[in-house]
Amino acid sequence: MNLPSSRLTWNLLAYLSLATTPLIAQPPTVDNVILITLDGARTQEIFSGLDIDVLQSSRNDVPVETTAVYQQYWASTPEARRRQLMPFFWGTLMADYGSIAGNRTRGSVVELTNTQRFSYPGYSEILTGESHDDVITSNENRRYSFPTVLDFLRTELRLDRERVAVFAAWETFRWIVSNKVDTFTVNAGYQSSDDPNPTIRTLTNQQFETLTPWDSVRHDFYTFRLAMAHLAAYKPRVLYLALGETDDWAHDGRYDRTLQALNQFDDYLQELWEWLEADSQYRNRTGIIITVDHGRGNTAADWTDHGNATEGAQYIWMAFVSPTVSLRGEWSDHEPIGQNQVAATLAHFLGFDFRTQTPTAGPPIETLFIQEH
Repeated sequence: MNLPSSRLTWNLLAYLSLATTPLIAQPPTVDNVILITLDGARTQEIFSGLDIDVLQSSRNDVPVETTAVYQQYWASTPEARRRQLMPFFWGTLMADYGSIAGNRTRGSVVELTNTQRFSYPGYSEILTGESHDDVITSNENRRYSFPTVLDFLRTELRLDRERVAVFAAWETFRWIVSNKVDTFTVNAGYQSSDDPNPTIRTLTNQQFETLTPWDSVRHDFYTFRLAMAHLAAYKPRVLYLALGETDDWAHDGRYDRTLQALNQFDDYLQELWEWLEADSQYRNRTGIIITVDHGRGNTAADWTDHGNATEGAQYIWMAFVSPTVSLRGEWSDHEPIGQNQVAATLAHFLGFDFRTQTPTAGPPIETLFIQEH
């Protein structure tokens, strides 16, 4: 069939355009990974923002509409409320750079494989890739023999101790993060430091002057600031930031402070992201996983609680940001994800198979590594 000359010209130009436009491939791996955990942060607040039933139960002395947290965080839809609570996370990070799983109303399930539903078993599952229900049955300051993904990555990458670093609000992380003593940088709870960096030394001194109501958990401010100071001074390739106030304020029944802790985390996350984007070692070369150790109760009667008797505490959420992953926004209608898959996924971002160390660990989250063509 003969084509009009104008249409033939258009087709030829279109073909030449396609032929000369380079295909932009996703990089196969990253050079750095960051793991962030928010202790006990419920899926309800992450995906729906302020829970009006919980707020009413925690402030039955006054009309909730008069409270500062209602005026700051309330909106008419779950999507608007969550963005009001965490504007950077939802408005920028998940929209433009990453994705999040765990919203069960969309058929997205992320759950524990351990049955304990409290902190030490959860963090151990995250870091070792498997549950240890027969052994880890308390939050005691005790070291176990199971090697973690942090141990694995330090060995595989042959890193100095400063280039694998953990900064945590809860002191028990000194025992959780490695099956060995003093193999990489760990600063957790009210812990002093002999680091020569003056900012780090000042922060570790100041934390003892601004105590929390909890003997083993310091303010997230110090944990975050110490991590940022270490990041600038030592440029770690593996960083773990573990914040704690979302859990402790919840246990105290302070829903207002729990919401404020989530909102403050959003500010921290924006600061961290902008710092990474401004640094050539990390910009477009860093994979991030954000998740939690356990969930909490579903209702106003049990939102403060977790543990194996609390329904809802088995459900968690995970967010992923990596230049190697094209997924954006919320996941829907997928096979359930296990907490035991975090370790292998973190290692896979860097091109390593964590199950060469721990064959019984959960596999990497496959959906993240299926590239669009």
